Amino acid sequence: MAHVLGTSQTMYARYERGANELPIHHLLTLCDLYQVSADYILGRTNEK
Repeated sequence: MAHVLGTSQTMYARYERGANELPIHHLLTLCDLYQVSADYILGRTNEK
């Protein structure tokens, strides 16, 4: 996943642990990859 986001594995692990906030451009990449809304990824809705 780090490769897909264009970041290091260390930085991606920090995002997963909550040590660093995920940048918006990474969030948008994940939305496109999984074809879901940002609200879905952020847990704000159950609607994809």
